[in-house]
Amino acid sequence: MDPVFRYRADQLPVFLILSLTLLDLIVYFTAENIWLLLSYFILTIIPKGCICAWNHHHQHTKTFHWTPLNRILELSYGLHTGVTTNQWLLHHVFGHHHNYLDQGIDESRWQRADGSKMNELEYTLAVAATAYPRAWKVGKKHPKHLRTHLIYTALTLTIAISLVAANPLQGFMVFALPMLTGLLITAWATYDHHAGLDSEDDFTASYNTMNSAYNLVTGNLGYHTAHHHKQGVHWSELPALHQTIKHRIPAELYRSSMWDLLNYVPFIKGFIRIDIP
Repeated sequence: MDPVFRYRADQLPVFLILSLTLLDLIVYFTAENIWLLLSYFILTIIPKGCICAWNHHHQHTKTFHWTPLNRILELSYGLHTGVTTNQWLLHHVFGHHHNYLDQGIDESRWQRADGSKMNELEYTLAVAATAYPRAWKVGKKHPKHLRTHLIYTALTLTIAISLVAANPLQGFMVFALPMLTGLLITAWATYDHHAGLDSEDDFTASYNTMNSAYNLVTGNLGYHTAHHHKQGVHWSELPALHQTIKHRIPAELYRSSMWDLLNYVPFIKGFIRIDIP
């Protein structure tokens, strides 16, 4: 048993994520050219977008045995993605996972009030804009978790504002802008999980992506039916869980991904596969 990590599979992702935080600080303290800062933002926006998935996994299953280490990691997640401590726990774990089959109350609902399907941009803006208010609403039923959320959200914002105040250009480009963008990416990334699937059955309410590159960088988020079937299962165990339930998932609920384009890139396609159920 690892004395620090609850699951050994989290060691490499956490090392990479905290390394990016360190790189952010190095750039913040050393870079002054606007074009260099803009280039850094563009180059890191995809990695930071992928961190949204790991932040999500952490809120389902805490990474460390020791709570203070989890809080430090959550500060890193918050500065990368704009999603702070317990925000996913309230909005997603206690909210969406219990309500996603009911579009009238789902915290990440894709239906309009008239029952029609939102388009991708509309959904992204709606879910991002309501992310914190809906989390706080769920939090009223979980006051202990809400209190922690409010304390560490305030701390994360204080750190971000202080960084911007000390060095406005660097603070905005390295921290504030990625946080705003990360919240939008977090909302946008969830659109393809359920949009258009009006179902009362766990096995017909989620789309799945079997591209190995996508699942590598998102921690198996493509095994989405398995994730909803047993949300407490650690991300590293989702492929095995999927094998036990895949016969219950309709073939039309397996989707292609933009990551499939890697199959057409020389020297990369040989390392990427799409698992066909």
